[in-house]
Amino acid sequence: MTADVRSLREPTLRFPEFVGRRLPVVRLRDVTVEAKLRNGDKLSPASVMGVRKHDGIVPMQEGLAASNITRYKIVRPHWFAYNPMRLNIGSIARWNGDDDILVSPDYVVFRCTNGSDNYALSADYLDQFRQSEQWNSFVSEAGDGGVRVRIYYNDIAELRLALPDIAEQQKIADCLGSLDDLIAAEGRKLEALRRHKKGLMQQLFPQPGETVPRLRFPEFEGAQAWKHVPLASLLVRMPDYGVSAPAVPFSDNLPTYIRITDINDDGRFHPSDRSSVDIEATDDQYLEAGDIVLARTGASVGKSYLYREEDGRLVYAGFLIRVRPDPKLLFSRFLAAYLSTSSYWDWVYVTSERSGQPGINSTEYASMPLPIPQDGSALAEQRKIADCFSCLDDQISVQACLLDTLKRHKQGLLQQLFLRPEASGA
Repeated sequence: MTADVRSLREPTLRFPEFVGRRLPVVRLRDVTVEAKLRNGDKLSPASVMGVRKHDGIVPMQEGLAASNITRYKIVRPHWFAYNPMRLNIGSIARWNGDDDILVSPDYVVFRCTNGSDNYALSADYLDQFRQSEQWNSFVSEAGDGGVRVRIYYNDIAELRLALPDIAEQQKIADCLGSLDDLIAAEGRKLEALRRHKKGLMQQLFPQPGETVPRLRFPEFEGAQAWKHVPLASLLVRMPDYGVSAPAVPFSDNLPTYIRITDINDDGRFHPSDRSSVDIEATDDQYLEAGDIVLARTGASVGKSYLYREEDGRLVYAGFLIRVRPDPKLLFSRFLAAYLSTSSYWDWVYVTSERSGQPGINSTEYASMPLPIPQDGSALAEQRKIADCFSCLDDQISVQACLLDTLKRHKQGLLQQLFLRPEASGA
Protein backbone atom coordinates (compact mmCIF):
# COMPACT_ATOMS: atom_id res chain seq x y z
CA MET A 1 0.00 0.00 0.00
CA THR A 2 1.38 3.40 -0.95
CA ALA A 3 1.64 5.92 1.87
CA ASP A 4 -0.33 9.14 1.71
CA VAL A 5 2.29 11.85 1.24
CA ARG A 6 -0.06 14.81 1.42
CA SER A 7 1.43 17.93 2.93
CA LEU A 8 0.47 18.28 6.60
CA ARG A 9 1.06 21.01 9.10
CA GLU A 10 4.09 20.24 11.22
CA PRO A 11 3.84 19.17 14.87
CA THR A 12 3.88 22.09 17.31
CA LEU A 13 7.32 21.00 18.49
CA ARG A 14 10.02 19.51 16.31
CA PHE A 15 13.78 19.09 16.67
CA PRO A 16 15.59 21.76 14.60
CA GLU A 17 17.35 19.34 12.25
CA PHE A 18 14.02 17.88 11.13
CA VAL A 19 12.01 21.07 10.63
CA GLY A 20 10.50 21.22 7.15
CA ARG A 21 10.82 17.51 6.41
CA ARG A 22 7.69 15.93 4.96
CA LEU A 23 5.67 13.62 7.19
CA PRO A 24 4.01 10.87 5.15
CA VAL A 25 0.79 9.41 6.52
CA VAL A 26 0.71 5.63 6.85
CA ARG A 27 -1.68 3.10 8.28
CA LEU A 28 -0.42 0.97 11.12
CA ARG A 29 -0.79 -2.09 8.88
CA ASP A 30 1.85 -0.57 6.55
CA VAL A 31 4.55 -0.71 9.23
CA THR A 32 3.47 -3.58 11.53
CA VAL A 33 2.62 -7.22 11.07
CA GLU A 34 0.47 -9.52 13.17
CA ALA A 35 2.60 -12.24 14.75
CA LYS A 36 1.14 -15.74 14.74
CA LEU A 37 2.58 -19.01 15.99
CA ARG A 38 4.30 -20.94 13.23
CA ASN A 39 5.10 -24.63 13.16
CA GLY A 40 8.61 -25.22 14.42
CA ASP A 41 8.77 -22.21 16.76
CA LYS A 42 10.71 -23.26 19.83
CA LEU A 43 11.09 -21.80 23.30
CA SER A 44 13.84 -22.58 25.79
CA PRO A 45 12.69 -23.84 29.22
CA ALA A 46 13.93 -20.57 30.80
CA SER A 47 11.59 -18.54 28.61
CA VAL A 48 8.56 -20.65 29.46
CA MET A 49 9.14 -20.91 33.19
CA GLY A 50 9.53 -18.29 35.89
CA VAL A 51 8.25 -15.30 33.91
CA ARG A 52 6.01 -12.93 35.81
CA LYS A 53 3.51 -10.27 34.71
CA HIS A 54 5.35 -7.40 33.07
CA ASP A 55 4.16 -4.21 31.35
CA GLY A 56 0.56 -5.41 31.32
CA ILE A 57 1.32 -8.66 29.49
CA VAL A 58 0.42 -11.80 31.42
CA PRO A 59 2.60 -14.79 30.42
CA MET A 60 1.25 -18.32 30.69
CA GLN A 61 1.66 -20.19 33.97
CA GLU A 62 5.04 -21.28 35.21
CA GLY A 63 5.85 -24.87 34.27
CA LEU A 64 3.81 -24.98 31.06
CA ALA A 65 4.72 -28.21 29.26
CA ALA A 66 6.76 -27.65 26.12
CA SER A 67 4.48 -30.05 24.24
CA ASN A 68 1.60 -27.64 24.71
CA ILE A 69 3.20 -24.52 23.25
CA THR A 70 1.47 -24.92 19.89
CA ARG A 71 -1.72 -23.75 21.62
CA TYR A 72 -0.21 -20.39 22.55
CA LYS A 73 1.39 -17.36 20.94
CA ILE A 74 4.99 -16.26 21.25
CA VAL A 75 5.86 -12.69 22.25
CA ARG A 76 9.45 -11.71 21.57
CA PRO A 77 11.35 -8.72 23.00
CA HIS A 78 9.95 -5.37 21.77
CA TRP A 79 6.80 -6.93 20.33
CA PHE A 80 3.37 -5.64 21.38
CA ALA A 81 0.49 -7.64 22.82
CA TYR A 82 -2.95 -7.17 24.34
CA ASN A 83 -6.10 -9.09 25.17
CA PRO A 84 -8.83 -7.80 22.82
CA MET A 85 -11.62 -9.39 24.86
CA ARG A 86 -10.87 -7.66 28.15
CA LEU A 87 -8.75 -4.59 27.54
CA ASN A 88 -9.21 -1.49 25.47
CA ILE A 89 -6.66 -0.30 22.98
CA GLY A 90 -5.00 1.95 25.54
CA SER A 91 -3.83 -1.13 27.43
CA ILE A 92 -1.65 -2.46 24.62
CA ALA A 93 1.75 -3.21 26.12
CA ARG A 94 5.25 -3.65 24.79
CA TRP A 95 7.17 -6.68 26.03
CA ASN A 96 10.49 -5.45 27.47
CA GLY A 97 11.73 -8.74 28.87
CA ASP A 98 14.91 -10.43 27.65
CA ASP A 99 13.35 -13.79 26.72
CA ASP A 100 10.55 -14.91 24.45
CA ILE A 101 7.36 -15.68 26.36
CA LEU A 102 4.03 -17.37 25.74
CA VAL A 103 0.63 -15.71 26.00
CA SER A 104 -2.92 -16.96 25.57
CA PRO A 105 -4.03 -17.67 22.01
CA ASP A 106 -6.72 -15.04 22.58
CA TYR A 107 -4.09 -12.29 22.68
CA VAL A 108 -3.33 -10.08 19.69
CA VAL A 109 0.43 -9.96 19.08
CA PHE A 110 2.11 -7.69 16.53
CA ARG A 111 5.53 -6.25 15.77
CA CYS A 112 7.01 -3.32 13.91
CA THR A 113 8.39 -3.85 10.41
CA ASN A 114 9.38 -1.98 7.25
CA GLY A 115 6.62 -1.01 4.87
CA SER A 116 6.49 -1.70 1.13
CA ASP A 117 7.55 1.88 0.40
CA ASN A 118 10.53 1.55 2.76
CA TYR A 119 8.74 3.36 5.56
CA ALA A 120 9.81 1.89 8.91
CA LEU A 121 8.35 2.13 12.40
CA SER A 122 10.55 1.99 15.48
CA ALA A 123 9.23 -0.01 18.46
CA ASP A 124 10.58 2.75 20.74
CA TYR A 125 8.60 5.35 18.80
CA LEU A 126 5.38 3.31 18.79
CA ASP A 127 5.79 2.67 22.53
CA GLN A 128 5.70 6.44 23.11
CA PHE A 129 3.05 7.15 20.48
CA ARG A 130 0.60 4.77 22.17
CA GLN A 131 0.68 7.04 25.25
CA SER A 132 -0.27 10.15 23.29
CA GLU A 133 -3.58 11.95 22.96
CA GLN A 134 -3.43 11.23 19.24
CA TRP A 135 -3.40 7.49 19.98
CA ASN A 136 -6.09 7.79 22.65
CA SER A 137 -8.40 9.56 20.21
CA PHE A 138 -8.54 6.30 18.28
CA VAL A 139 -9.99 4.62 21.37
CA SER A 140 -13.18 6.68 21.23
CA GLU A 141 -15.98 5.52 19.02
CA ALA A 142 -16.86 8.14 16.43
CA GLY A 143 -20.52 8.35 17.41
CA ASP A 144 -20.98 8.29 21.17
CA GLY A 145 -17.51 8.93 22.59
CA GLY A 146 -17.46 5.49 24.22
CA VAL A 147 -14.45 3.23 24.48
CA ARG A 148 -13.63 0.61 21.89
CA VAL A 149 -13.68 -2.94 23.20
CA ARG A 150 -12.75 -6.23 21.53
CA ILE A 151 -10.54 -4.50 19.02
CA TYR A 152 -8.53 -6.90 16.88
CA TYR A 153 -5.45 -6.42 14.73
CA ASN A 154 -7.50 -5.71 11.60
CA ASP A 155 -9.16 -2.86 13.50
CA ILE A 156 -6.05 -1.34 15.00
CA ALA A 157 -4.22 -1.73 11.70
CA GLU A 158 -6.47 1.01 10.26
CA LEU A 159 -5.05 3.62 12.64
CA ARG A 160 -3.36 6.36 10.60
CA LEU A 161 -0.28 8.22 11.77
CA ALA A 162 2.12 10.80 10.41
CA LEU A 163 5.45 8.99 10.34
CA PRO A 164 8.85 10.71 10.58
CA ASP A 165 11.93 8.92 9.32
CA ILE A 166 13.76 6.52 11.64
CA ALA A 167 16.29 9.12 12.80
CA GLU A 168 13.56 11.52 13.95
CA GLN A 169 11.53 8.70 15.48
CA GLN A 170 14.53 7.67 17.56
CA LYS A 171 15.23 11.24 18.63
CA ILE A 172 11.64 11.61 19.86
CA ALA A 173 11.70 8.22 21.57
CA ASP A 174 15.04 8.96 23.27
CA CYS A 175 13.77 12.32 24.54
CA LEU A 176 10.57 10.89 25.96
CA GLY A 177 12.35 7.75 27.21
CA SER A 178 14.80 9.89 29.21
CA LEU A 179 11.82 11.68 30.74
CA ASP A 180 10.28 8.29 31.59
CA ASP A 181 13.49 7.33 33.38
CA LEU A 182 13.41 10.58 35.37
CA ILE A 183 9.73 10.08 36.25
CA ALA A 184 10.48 6.52 37.40
CA ALA A 185 13.41 7.71 39.54
CA GLU A 186 11.37 10.48 41.17
CA GLY A 187 8.53 8.01 41.72
CA ARG A 188 10.92 5.71 43.57
CA LYS A 189 11.99 8.63 45.77
CA LEU A 190 8.36 9.33 46.60
CA GLU A 191 7.71 5.70 47.50
CA ALA A 192 10.87 5.64 49.63
CA LEU A 193 9.64 8.67 51.60
CA ARG A 194 6.26 7.03 52.11
CA ARG A 195 7.89 3.81 53.29
CA HIS A 196 10.10 5.79 55.65
CA LYS A 197 7.05 7.52 57.12
CA LYS A 198 5.24 4.21 57.51
CA GLY A 199 8.25 2.73 59.27
CA LEU A 200 8.50 5.67 61.67
CA MET A 201 4.82 5.34 62.49
CA GLN A 202 5.41 1.78 63.65
CA GLN A 203 8.12 3.09 65.97
CA LEU A 204 6.68 6.37 67.30
CA PHE A 205 3.23 5.01 68.23
CA PRO A 206 2.72 2.01 70.54
CA GLN A 207 1.98 -1.22 68.71
CA PRO A 208 -1.06 -3.34 69.62
CA GLY A 209 -0.62 -4.82 73.09
CA GLU A 210 2.15 -2.34 73.99
CA THR A 211 1.97 0.77 76.19
CA VAL A 212 5.05 2.69 75.06
CA PRO A 213 6.46 3.45 71.61
CA ARG A 214 9.48 1.45 70.53
CA LEU A 215 11.22 4.70 69.61
CA ARG A 216 10.95 7.76 71.84
CA PHE A 217 12.62 11.16 71.62
CA PRO A 218 15.42 11.48 74.22
CA GLU A 219 13.61 14.01 76.40
CA PHE A 220 10.68 11.61 76.85
CA GLU A 221 12.61 8.42 77.55
CA GLY A 222 11.53 7.03 80.92
CA ALA A 223 8.27 8.99 80.89
CA GLN A 224 5.03 7.26 81.84
CA ALA A 225 3.40 4.67 79.64
CA TRP A 226 0.79 5.84 77.14
CA LYS A 227 -2.91 5.19 77.62
CA HIS A 228 -5.85 4.60 75.29
CA VAL A 229 -8.77 7.01 75.66
CA PRO A 230 -11.96 7.46 73.59
CA LEU A 231 -11.51 10.14 70.97
CA ALA A 232 -14.65 11.95 72.16
CA SER A 233 -12.99 12.75 75.51
CA LEU A 234 -10.34 14.80 73.68
CA LEU A 235 -12.69 16.83 71.47
CA VAL A 236 -14.36 20.21 71.87
CA ARG A 237 -17.65 18.60 70.82
CA MET A 238 -19.01 15.40 69.35
CA PRO A 239 -18.11 14.60 65.71
CA ASP A 240 -20.58 16.14 63.28
CA TYR A 241 -21.71 15.53 59.72
CA GLY A 242 -21.18 17.84 56.76
CA VAL A 243 -23.59 19.50 54.36
CA SER A 244 -26.02 17.21 52.56
CA ALA A 245 -26.14 19.01 49.21
CA PRO A 246 -24.86 18.23 45.70
CA ALA A 247 -21.73 19.79 44.30
CA VAL A 248 -22.12 22.41 41.55
CA PRO A 249 -19.56 23.89 39.13
CA PHE A 250 -17.04 26.09 40.89
CA SER A 251 -17.99 29.74 41.35
CA ASP A 252 -16.22 32.55 43.19
CA ASN A 253 -19.66 33.56 44.48
CA LEU A 254 -20.30 30.22 46.21
CA PRO A 255 -18.49 28.29 48.96
CA THR A 256 -15.76 25.88 47.87
CA TYR A 257 -16.78 22.27 48.56
CA ILE A 258 -14.53 19.49 49.85
CA ARG A 259 -15.65 15.92 49.21
CA ILE A 260 -14.06 12.50 49.74
CA THR A 261 -12.79 12.56 46.16
CA ASP A 262 -10.96 15.84 46.83
CA ILE A 263 -8.69 14.22 49.44
CA ASN A 264 -5.63 12.48 47.99
CA ASP A 265 -3.83 9.45 49.40
CA ASP A 266 -1.44 11.68 51.33
CA GLY A 267 -4.30 13.41 53.14
CA ARG A 268 -4.10 16.65 51.17
CA PHE A 269 -6.86 18.70 49.56
CA HIS A 270 -6.16 18.07 45.89
CA PRO A 271 -9.30 18.39 43.77
CA SER A 272 -8.95 17.41 40.14
CA ASP A 273 -11.81 19.77 39.43
CA ARG A 274 -12.63 22.30 42.15
CA SER A 275 -16.36 22.52 42.89
CA SER A 276 -18.77 24.63 44.92
CA VAL A 277 -21.94 24.07 46.91
CA ASP A 278 -25.01 26.22 46.32
CA ILE A 279 -26.00 27.14 49.89
CA GLU A 280 -25.85 30.11 52.21
CA ALA A 281 -23.15 28.60 54.38
CA THR A 282 -22.97 29.45 58.07
CA ASP A 283 -19.66 29.99 59.83
CA ASP A 284 -20.05 26.60 61.51
CA GLN A 285 -20.27 24.82 58.16
CA TYR A 286 -16.79 26.02 57.23
CA LEU A 287 -13.74 24.15 58.44
CA GLU A 288 -11.49 25.87 60.95
CA ALA A 289 -7.80 25.51 61.79
CA GLY A 290 -7.28 22.21 63.60
CA ASP A 291 -10.40 20.53 62.19
CA ILE A 292 -10.06 17.04 60.75
CA VAL A 293 -12.62 15.42 58.47
CA LEU A 294 -13.01 11.66 58.07
CA ALA A 295 -14.69 9.70 55.29
CA ARG A 296 -17.64 7.78 56.70
CA THR A 297 -18.72 5.42 53.94
CA GLY A 298 -17.72 3.49 50.84
CA ALA A 299 -14.31 2.36 49.67
CA SER A 300 -12.71 5.52 51.11
CA VAL A 301 -14.03 5.02 54.65
CA GLY A 302 -11.39 6.08 57.15
CA LYS A 303 -9.58 8.49 54.82
CA SER A 304 -8.76 11.74 56.64
CA TYR A 305 -7.84 15.36 55.94
CA LEU A 306 -6.41 17.94 58.33
CA TYR A 307 -7.68 21.36 57.29
CA ARG A 308 -5.00 23.81 56.18
CA GLU A 309 -5.80 27.50 55.97
CA GLU A 310 -3.76 27.79 52.76
CA ASP A 311 -6.42 25.62 51.09
CA GLY A 312 -8.92 28.48 51.47
CA ARG A 313 -12.32 28.43 53.14
CA LEU A 314 -13.96 25.04 52.70
CA VAL A 315 -17.42 23.66 53.38
CA TYR A 316 -17.31 19.91 53.97
CA ALA A 317 -19.73 17.48 52.38
CA GLY A 318 -22.15 15.11 54.08
CA PHE A 319 -20.11 11.97 53.47
CA LEU A 320 -17.43 13.47 55.72
CA ILE A 321 -17.46 13.69 59.52
CA ARG A 322 -15.64 16.54 61.30
CA VAL A 323 -13.74 16.16 64.54
CA ARG A 324 -12.44 19.21 66.41
CA PRO A 325 -9.71 18.37 68.95
CA ASP A 326 -9.52 20.27 72.25
CA PRO A 327 -6.14 22.05 71.94
CA LYS A 328 -5.58 21.66 75.70
CA LEU A 329 -5.75 17.87 75.40
CA LEU A 330 -5.00 16.81 71.84
CA PHE A 331 -2.72 18.29 69.22
CA SER A 332 -4.50 18.14 65.81
CA ARG A 333 -1.39 17.24 63.86
CA PHE A 334 -0.70 14.39 66.31
CA LEU A 335 -4.16 12.98 65.65
CA ALA A 336 -3.67 13.47 61.90
CA ALA A 337 -0.44 11.45 62.11
CA TYR A 338 -2.13 8.64 64.02
CA LEU A 339 -4.84 8.46 61.35
CA SER A 340 -2.23 7.10 58.93
CA THR A 341 -0.99 4.28 61.16
CA SER A 342 -1.68 0.60 60.59
CA SER A 343 -3.28 0.45 64.07
CA TYR A 344 -5.85 3.03 63.00
CA TRP A 345 -6.55 1.24 59.72
CA ASP A 346 -6.97 -2.06 61.54
CA TRP A 347 -9.61 -0.36 63.68
CA VAL A 348 -11.30 1.05 60.56
CA TYR A 349 -11.41 -2.39 58.96
CA VAL A 350 -12.97 -4.04 62.01
CA THR A 351 -15.40 -1.20 62.75
CA SER A 352 -16.62 -0.71 59.20
CA GLU A 353 -17.11 -4.41 58.51
CA ARG A 354 -20.85 -4.76 58.39
CA SER A 355 -23.50 -5.97 55.99
CA GLY A 356 -23.83 -3.85 52.88
CA GLN A 357 -21.60 -0.88 52.18
CA PRO A 358 -18.77 -0.32 54.67
CA GLY A 359 -19.19 2.70 56.92
CA ILE A 360 -18.33 4.33 60.24
CA ASN A 361 -20.76 6.78 61.85
CA SER A 362 -20.04 9.72 64.14
CA THR A 363 -20.72 7.73 67.32
CA GLU A 364 -18.25 5.06 66.28
CA TYR A 365 -15.58 7.62 65.45
CA ALA A 366 -16.20 9.24 68.85
CA SER A 367 -15.56 5.91 70.58
CA MET A 368 -12.31 5.19 68.73
CA PRO A 369 -9.52 4.41 71.26
CA LEU A 370 -6.61 6.80 70.75
CA PRO A 371 -3.18 6.13 72.30
CA ILE A 372 -1.70 9.27 73.88
CA PRO A 373 1.07 10.15 76.35
CA GLN A 374 -0.41 10.75 79.80
CA ASP A 375 2.00 12.65 82.05
CA GLY A 376 2.67 16.38 82.34
CA SER A 377 4.67 16.43 79.09
CA ALA A 378 1.87 14.80 77.06
CA LEU A 379 1.27 17.77 74.74
CA ALA A 380 4.99 18.35 74.31
CA GLU A 381 5.52 14.75 73.18
CA GLN A 382 2.48 14.95 70.91
CA ARG A 383 3.92 18.10 69.33
CA LYS A 384 7.34 16.54 68.84
CA ILE A 385 5.84 13.54 67.06
CA ALA A 386 3.54 15.78 65.02
CA ASP A 387 6.44 18.03 63.96
CA CYS A 388 8.42 14.98 62.84
CA PHE A 389 5.60 13.76 60.62
CA SER A 390 4.72 17.26 59.40
CA CYS A 391 8.28 17.63 58.12
CA LEU A 392 8.00 14.28 56.33
CA ASP A 393 4.58 15.16 54.96
CA ASP A 394 5.97 18.39 53.51
CA GLN A 395 8.77 16.46 51.80
CA ILE A 396 6.26 13.94 50.46
CA SER A 397 4.03 16.75 49.19
CA VAL A 398 6.93 18.47 47.43
CA GLN A 399 8.04 15.18 45.87
CA ALA A 400 4.49 14.36 44.77
CA CYS A 401 4.16 17.81 43.17
CA LEU A 402 7.47 17.33 41.36
CA LEU A 403 6.33 13.96 40.06
CA ASP A 404 2.99 15.39 38.96
CA THR A 405 4.77 18.26 37.20
CA LEU A 406 7.03 15.85 35.31
CA LYS A 407 4.06 13.75 34.24
CA ARG A 408 2.18 16.81 33.01
CA HIS A 409 5.32 17.97 31.20
CA LYS A 410 5.49 14.65 29.41
CA GLN A 411 1.84 14.83 28.45
CA GLY A 412 2.49 18.27 27.00
CA LEU A 413 5.45 16.96 25.00
CA LEU A 414 3.40 14.03 23.73
CA GLN A 415 0.79 16.44 22.41
CA GLN A 416 3.38 18.62 20.70
CA LEU A 417 5.70 15.98 19.27
CA PHE A 418 3.06 13.81 17.61
CA LEU A 419 0.82 14.90 14.78
CA ARG A 420 -2.65 13.46 14.31
CA PRO A 421 -3.93 13.29 10.73
CA GLU A 422 -7.14 15.27 10.42
CA ALA A 423 -9.07 12.58 8.55
CA SER A 424 -9.19 8.83 9.05
CA GLY A 425 -10.35 7.77 5.61
CA ALA A 426 -8.60 7.27 2.29
